[in-house]
Order: sequence, then C-alpha cells, then structure tokens
Amino acid sequence: MFSRHFPSSKLSTFLPCFRTFERFSSRKPPKSPQLIYASNLRINTLARGGKIQSARKVFDEMSQRDVVSWNSMITAYWQNGYLNESKKLFVSMPERTIVSWNSMIAGCVENDCIDDAYMYFSTMPERNISSWNAMVSGYVKHGMVEEAARLFNEMPKKNVISYTAMIDGYMEKGEIDKARSLFDRMPQKNEVSWTVMISGYVENECFDEAKDLFQNMPAKNKSVVAMTAMAVGYFKEGRVEEGRILFDRILSKDSVAYNAMISGYAQNGRSEEALKLLVEMLRMSLRPDQTSCASILSACAALASPVAGRQTHAIVVKLGADSNVSACNALITMYSKCGSIFECELAFELITSPDLVSWNTIITAFAQHGLYEKAVAFLEQMVLRGCEPDGITFLSLLSACAHAGLVSQSVSWFDSMMKNYKITPRPEHYACLIDILGRAGQLDKAYNIIQELPFEADLAAWGALLAGCRAHSNVELGKLAGEKVMELGGDSSGPYIMLSNIYAEAGMWGEVTRVRGLMKEHGIRKQPAYSWTEIENKVHYFLGGDISHPNIQEIRTALKQMNLQMKFHEKVLDFTEFYFQDELKYTCNLDAL
Repeated sequence: MFSRHFPSSKLSTFLPCFRTFERFSSRKPPKSPQLIYASNLRINTLARGGKIQSARKVFDEMSQRDVVSWNSMITAYWQNGYLNESKKLFVSMPERTIVSWNSMIAGCVENDCIDDAYMYFSTMPERNISSWNAMVSGYVKHGMVEEAARLFNEMPKKNVISYTAMIDGYMEKGEIDKARSLFDRMPQKNEVSWTVMISGYVENECFDEAKDLFQNMPAKNKSVVAMTAMAVGYFKEGRVEEGRILFDRILSKDSVAYNAMISGYAQNGRSEEALKLLVEMLRMSLRPDQTSCASILSACAALASPVAGRQTHAIVVKLGADSNVSACNALITMYSKCGSIFECELAFELITSPDLVSWNTIITAFAQHGLYEKAVAFLEQMVLRGCEPDGITFLSLLSACAHAGLVSQSVSWFDSMMKNYKITPRPEHYACLIDILGRAGQLDKAYNIIQELPFEADLAAWGALLAGCRAHSNVELGKLAGEKVMELGGDSSGPYIMLSNIYAEAGMWGEVTRVRGLMKEHGIRKQPAYSWTEIENKVHYFLGGDISHPNIQEIRTALKQMNLQMKFHEKVLDFTEFYFQDELKYTCNLDAL
C-alpha cells in the first residue's frame, strides 16, 4: 500500500512513524476515574427513582467500568425487585469483591429468598463481619431465630449490629429472658440497641420493664426513636397523658414520632386529638405514613364526621396511599360510619386485590345499613374470587338479616356457616341469632338456643333475649333474662331499665321498685344518651332529655313528619315517643369487629 505513494528509498524513513501511530491508535482509551464515578453516581440516582432501564442504559454505555459499577447495577436490580437480573449480572462479573457477595446476600434476603442467601453466604471465598450480620439479620427477618442463633454463635467476631439483630429476633419470638441476657452481655450498646430492647418489651406487653430500662438509659442514647418507642408503650397501657408528655419532650420530632402519636390517640378513642396532631404534622411539612392514614380515617369514623373524612381522603390520595389495602379498608369503614354507603363501594373498587379484611369490611358496611341483598351479592363475589369467608363474614350477614327482619335467612346462614364452611359459631354468632329471633317474637326458640349452647351463655346472649322480651312484653322470660344479666355483673343501666319497664307494663309496681333499688344498691346510674350531627362545619350535640337546642321545635316537627311518612308505607313504632329516652338496645355489636 505504501509503495504506491512513497518511493522505496523513503519508505524506510516513514515506516517507524506509521508503526508508532498504529500502536497508539489500537490502545483502549485510558480510564477516567471522574467519568466512572459520575456514571456510578448516575446509576444509583436512577435506581433510587425506580428508573431501572435508564440505569442499565448508563451501565451499558460505559466504556470502562470498575467493580463499583457492577456492584451498583447489581444492587439497583434487586432493590427494584429484579433479583434474577442481579444474579445474571453477578455471574458475568469479571471480578468480584466481598461487597459483591454481600450485596447478593442482602438482595436475596430482601426478596424473600433466604435459602439462596445462605447459598451465596456458604460459597463466598471470604467473609467479613457484614457478611455474617446480613445472614443473621436475614434469618431474624424470616422468623428463623434458631438458625440465626446458630450463625451468631459461630461468628468469629461480633459487633453491636450482630447483638442487636439477635436481640430483635428473640423479642419477635417472645423469648424475653434470652433477649435481656444477651443485652446485658453486650460489650457496647448504642441507641439502636436500647431502642430495640425497649420496643421489644412494649410489644410483649412488659411495660414496667420497658419503663425501667428507659429510665436507666444513658441520656446520650435517648434519641427521638427511643422516646417514641416509650411513648407507644404509654399509649398501649392507656396512659395517654403520660405518652403526650414524653412526646412533648422530644426536641426534634420526626414523622415517625407523629405517626406513632396519631395512631396512639386513635386507638385510645381520642379522635379529635389525632386530627389536631395530623394538622400540626402537615404544617411542619412532615409526611404521614399509611398506618397514620388508616388511623386518621378510623378517627373520622369514630367522630362520624364526613367533612373531616373527605379531607383525610384527599390527603390519602395526595400521598399516593389510596391503593394501599389497609387505607382503603379504613376508607370503607369511615364512609360507612358517616352514612355514605355509595362512597364505601367506590372505596372498595380502588382495591385491586381485596383481602379477607376488605371483603368483610364492605359486607359489614352494607349490613350496618340494612342492605341485605348487597351484602349477599358481595359475599357471592368474594367466594367466586377464591376468598373463603370466616366467622366475621357470617356475623355481618346475620346482622344484615337482623336489620331486615329476615328470620329464616338468618337460620339458613347460621346452618351454612357450620355445614358448608366448617366454621364453629362463637358466642357473638349465637347472640346475634337470639336477637333476630327475639325481635321477631320467637322468644321460646331464642330461649331454647340459650339452653342448648355448647358453653355458658354470656351477657350478650341474655341481653339479646331480654331486649326481645321487652319488645314483646314477655314478663316470665324477661324476669329470667334480667336476673341472669344482673347476675353476670353488667354495669350498664340498660338491662335494669328494660326489666323495670317490663314490670311496669304488667302493673307489677313492687318489682319496679325492687329493680330500681338494685340499681341504687349497685351504684348504677342511668347515663343520658347523646348524639351529634355536622352541618356546614358546625357540630350539633343532642343530649337525652335536653330541650335547650335553639331549633328544638323544628326538630320535633321534622321527626313527626318523618314518622307520618313511615306510617304511610308500613306500620312502624312511633319513635317520637322515645326520642328523649336512652334505653339500651341489645343488638349485634359490629363496632367490635
């Protein structure tokens, strides 16, 4: 080639130059640490944002990679749920470090492949303390505490992470003494160790031990996490004010602390405080978690406040938690308690894969509103989609029958529960069936069920029979049921009043006096009933016997008009006569679900 352009005499002069050029042009470009570092950083950033394909594109376009590049891409895959891709990339790595192996162990643990994690652990050429800790923590996470303890004992060297992971495992299994023994033997403790121990005591209902440990905890370790764990303990014990005092002592409150407080308030029936704390949290630009959203919705349900409920629903949507099953279940309950049954169904439709709790929640909602056919329709959908009903499902159906007065259907569902689904009826199922029969005036059948119960009849069963006797003026059975209720130690005034009214209707004034005397003797006072409704962001309270509301005459007129309209369609009880009474009705208590 060269001879065509250069004379042979000059070829020997230029040939060394061409060979030098050829040698340099065939070399790979030198590695640039700055470019590799920037690409690795880009891979990590994209992976954290869930853009795994873009991260892989950056990886593929890198002209030179170091081991960090490979490790970053492997970790990116399993963190986004693509464990198999991590495995493929791991196999094709030109060289592996101990970090590569540890990443694969962690990936298998996070993606619930604990056996694969142990396979990598057992075959890796060398291990460091992080390898052992990853495997011990993996076993603990999957409830395999014995395997974790075996590895822990084999560890050539342990650190605070090793001890803390093992303590957490023992606490999860309820092996409190082993956890405390290990905690006391720890050569060094950090704030995580103390917090795990305190949380473990709280979760295992050992509040006094948690409190003593918290008091002995060094001040430097009393972080926001430890103080939050102790506040949760106070709330679990119902000591709400002490929990709040501890919360107020936290200088730098984070979202975890607020979420714990909101849940604690809601679980203790302090719904208004829970809502106030949510507002405070949002003003501080902190983000409620899915558990807090569910707790707030429960608080709105307890207050029967549709306005607050819809505002919370908007927050749930904004946070992207409207697809979370627990949050949607709470939405269904909230709208049901607020009387918005249509919105209950819309909330249920948001759930792509309803679980048993979801089905029970929507069936319960229809049952509470007396929509028997809708409840049955959703039960049929539930079964068709492969979800087996449980005892709560059938309790809701029995309640729907009670609201609709369907006696034969209730007996049929009760039998089906036992024969077709092999579910053993619980006391609440029997109490609900007794209530249905009692409402229908079939008091003898209801009493026979009590006599044939496979266990001792409880307060709910006798109370349901007493309510039926009151409705149908059965003095003989009413006296028996009333005496049983009082014998079982019920502290409610309802049974006494119902029995007193049965005697009064029969003209047995001596018995009326006796029952009233028993109430006084046992220190039982008639608690006035109350209700409330929210109109245009204003809450109106109504107390039994209180006529101080400024619109009381209009309210009475509206009630009378409603009663007349109802009488026009069917014969019903004139409830205006009982508007200012607070007689307790023993019905199926779905609020306990």
